[in-house]
Amino acid sequence: MTTQISKLEVGKVKFQGMIETVRDKKNIQFVVLKDFSGKIQVTVDKIAHPEVGAIFAKLLTGSTVMVEGELVKSEYVKMGGQEVLAESVFVTSEAKEAYPIGPESNIDQRIDYRWLDLRQDKNLLIFKVQTCFTSAMREFLEQHDFVEIHSPKLIGTASESGSEVFEVKYFDGKAYLAQSPQFYKQLAITAGFGRVFECGPVFRAEKSHSRKHATEFTGFDLEFAGIESCEDVMKMEEELIAYALKKVSEKYGEEIKAAFGVDVVVPALPFPRIELKDLYAELEKRYGYKIDESEKDDLSTEGEKLCKQFAIDVYGHEFLFITGYGPRKRAFYHLRKDGIPQGYDLIWKGVEITTGAQREHRYDILKSQAEEKGLAQDVEFYLQFFKYGCPPHGGFGLGLDRIVMNLLELTNIKEAMFIFRGPERITP
Repeated sequence: MTTQISKLEVGKVKFQGMIETVRDKKNIQFVVLKDFSGKIQVTVDKIAHPEVGAIFAKLLTGSTVMVEGELVKSEYVKMGGQEVLAESVFVTSEAKEAYPIGPESNIDQRIDYRWLDLRQDKNLLIFKVQTCFTSAMREFLEQHDFVEIHSPKLIGTASESGSEVFEVKYFDGKAYLAQSPQFYKQLAITAGFGRVFECGPVFRAEKSHSRKHATEFTGFDLEFAGIESCEDVMKMEEELIAYALKKVSEKYGEEIKAAFGVDVVVPALPFPRIELKDLYAELEKRYGYKIDESEKDDLSTEGEKLCKQFAIDVYGHEFLFITGYGPRKRAFYHLRKDGIPQGYDLIWKGVEITTGAQREHRYDILKSQAEEKGLAQDVEFYLQFFKYGCPPHGGFGLGLDRIVMNLLELTNIKEAMFIFRGPERITP
């Protein structure tokens, strides 16, 4: 196994890399090679090693090579103050064409050639950040006695909350792609697991073309028992997010600032909280934003966007918990108190990243609320979980791709996803 570029040391070296650039001069070549760990300048003396110069001269960007030579320090080299003086080169793969996309290409053109688009340094950083954030959340939850589960994505009922789902052929019948692991997280609670989480794919058959929607995305969900109110759920989430952002800031803060011009802010605890009715009153008073009374039981798209400025102006904070939603658009399994669902949305930089709630754990009430939404027959299998006792519990789901989009302040969720899926996008 050859050495990663970032781990090369002064002296004789042997490593592999992909060609980023070749500058060919009369008697010398300057080649930039990269791998997932970093970049290095390779200098070729064409007089001493004409055969090496001849090989590099014919290779296009993207070709891969194995190089042997000597790594030396050099104050004249901007790339890390060192270079490799090449003595031999072996071509491991040869690019056949010039890149069909460039930095000026729009996001949809770039996704057509996503494997090339991902070669940009900024794109690799996106997924290093995502890895760090996810790892930190796992670490936090393991420290708090959570167990990781992996629930099925093929389900036998057509709806969890009344939203559209993808139907697939299942032998001689039909199945559906799961909108979330919600029912199975709660199954784990009824089974006595106490605290569970899951990271996995989520499917939504919605023909939305907004900057924050996708038909398949990665969800990070958790559920836990022993709560007394929805406040316990919000407290768990704010501590989780603050912990993960601190880890990202420590490991990648400087790189994020250099590549994206974004400061990673580790949020103060607790996050600010406001009821929906009070939020609308504030938005009208401060920014002249009005909405019809009939719509005030849910947060509008424009209201969500205004939360970014409101949270900064009033609380000096990037995050905002909103509570006090009406039951019209809240899931049937949210516990209600005086008719009000005991749930919340978490808004970050004007984008909703979470819906969370205390769940209804009492069978008769849960069944009644499902009937109210016209879902009792669809969710009959789920209702069975609660016939044999279930402790008070709650949880939430994070859209991991939205988290990364917001963290790096990307224009579109397409940039934050390894491979995007939308109403008109099913390849590559």
